Amino acid sequence: MKIHEYQAKEILRTYGVAVPDGQMVETAKDAEQVARRLGGGTVVVKAQIHAGGRGKGGGVKLANRPEEAGKLAGEMLGMTLVTHQTGPEGKTVNKVLVESGVDIARELYAGIVLDRAEGRNAFMVSTEGGVEIEKVAAESPEKILKEWIDPAVGFRPFQATRLAFGLGLEGHQVKSATKFFMSLYKAYEDTDASLAEINPLVVTGDGDVLALDAKINFDDNGLFRHSDIADYRDLSEEDPAEIEAAKYHLNYINLDGNVGCMVNGAGLAMSTMDIIKLAGGEPANFLDVGGSASSETVQQGFKIILRDEKVKAVLINIFGGIVRCDRVAQGIIEALHTLKVTTPVVVRLEGTNAEEAAELLEESPLKFTVAKSLKEAAEKSVALAS
Repeated sequence: MKIHEYQAKEILRTYGVAVPDGQMVETAKDAEQVARRLGGGTVVVKAQIHAGGRGKGGGVKLANRPEEAGKLAGEMLGMTLVTHQTGPEGKTVNKVLVESGVDIARELYAGIVLDRAEGRNAFMVSTEGGVEIEKVAAESPEKILKEWIDPAVGFRPFQATRLAFGLGLEGHQVKSATKFFMSLYKAYEDTDASLAEINPLVVTGDGDVLALDAKINFDDNGLFRHSDIADYRDLSEEDPAEIEAAKYHLNYINLDGNVGCMVNGAGLAMSTMDIIKLAGGEPANFLDVGGSASSETVQQGFKIILRDEKVKAVLINIFGGIVRCDRVAQGIIEALHTLKVTTPVVVRLEGTNAEEAAELLEESPLKFTVAKSLKEAAEKSVALAS
């Protein structure tokens, strides 16, 4: 689950992580009032959407007076902000964060993420603050310093200090950074976060280290332990199809292709998407109906897939282990009949009762293409979609 910058900073404050003083507002009038409360000097007005690159898109601006802060907030609220992460359609700005200006001496980077290759959390820092970490990793990997955290002992002060020295900090800056890093890691661990990223992490003219920006993502599987964090969810920032899929316990992610996918099992879904690409096509989605595909789940899956106007063909790839293929076949027949699907459908069923399933599909008056292998199914789906 993603949250907004202002929400991430609210969480970080509770853990003693230094962040600028500020407040989220939803009207221009409130933005002006917050700017006055912050002292009437320079403030930053920041659009709040679930995407990076806001500054380049015109979503982060300086205001020297409270009246100017109100004016800028009024211009941002309701605008469609387009960044490299939103895609050309952009996202509507419904909230802005008004924050105190900061005397910036240096811009750095700090981030925490699970390193799956190592099987441990990695705490990363870089002198290249304000730049996407992916770009730094691709062009200057030597500028990224890492400390891996042993889960048995946790993140140790000496590791935080080593990162601070690695950034070229000295004196009071090292002490401030060490405290910052320790507090940030505790926030990451306690909240079951999957990502904590501070970009830029800034050193002020007084030598203090604080989070000028903050991004935190959370592991959905841990949210049952954090009802307060779950309340931060902003449905207006999420894909309506993904929200609808969650109601039926379907795992759905919208993609850019034109071949819709309905598969049981995340691993099989990934393999199916790979083979579609190998056949020269592009998957339109990731949709895992789970291990108990029924008529209802298949029907809801079709509804969600076909909401995407880009979909020109649908590939159903089911491996019958716990779920029987004949049951899935019956569900497909009922779903296609009920929904009156006109989009070409390719079906590949393998596993328990696959032969019985094939008979059901062959005897059905509905028009769909049956494939005997995944390679054949992918090739036929791509051909039909094009």
